[in-house]
Amino acid sequence: MTKKQEIEEEALEGMEPENDCSEPMESTGQEPASDSEELQKALEEVATLKDTALRAEAEMQNLRRRVDRDIQNAHKFGIERLLQGLLPVVDSIEKAIETSEQAETPADDPQLEGIKLCHKLFVDVLVKEGVEAVDPQGEPFDPNLHEALSMVESADLEPNSVIAVIQRGYTLHQRLIRPALVIVSKSS
Repeated sequence: MTKKQEIEEEALEGMEPENDCSEPMESTGQEPASDSEELQKALEEVATLKDTALRAEAEMQNLRRRVDRDIQNAHKFGIERLLQGLLPVVDSIEKAIETSEQAETPADDPQLEGIKLCHKLFVDVLVKEGVEAVDPQGEPFDPNLHEALSMVESADLEPNSVIAVIQRGYTLHQRLIRPALVIVSKSS
């Protein structure tokens, strides 16, 4: 026998078993729970854990839906800042056309035709991207879409009707990007 084996045997001889099954267990004052009580407790715990798992699954589905909706909105309205920068360009082109027509520039003037063509191309791109102009001339005033600059007495129109549009407004997929600047009628 090797020295290592001798040391292991001596260590094992000195150890006594902690719980000998031949001796009766000490009584703790509580009777052991019956199998049916243990089964009932286990079933209650299973039901609780199942409910927790179902709630977690429902929360994950709700989270997925919210994330999908946020992604769709980001795709849909991601160009909003760009549009806010480009709308003044559209306004300037429209003002150039209006000024040329007021100056009685001939309709066949190549520069005016070029400006009108550029305007049409620009507007077509905006429409393709879901941008719509808000031009409420003669319509009732809507504070959700219009911004009133002033009110003017008018016997011809009903009160709170748009008399003049100073600057057209725009929506992107029915969300207001810029309100229309208008003059509103009031009763005299």
